[in-house]
Amino acid sequence: MNEDVFNTSLRGFLKKVGITSQREIEKAVRDAVAAGRLKGNEKLPAKMVLTVGGVSLTHEITEEIELG
Repeated sequence: MNEDVFNTSLRGFLKKVGITSQREIEKAVRDAVAAGRLKGNEKLPAKMVLTVGGVSLTHEITEEIELG
């Protein structure tokens, strides 16, 4: 295994996940506030499930996203 290639590929994947996830969450929350489904002061439960094929990895993260 080439550690440099692996590290670069992994960092690229995580960057893409982080950026796209943040954009999707921000859009969904702003749309819900604009539509009156949220007041803007809630704490929203969030869960991210990461799966990686070939190594049987499933990793789950749960957290609250505070709006204000």
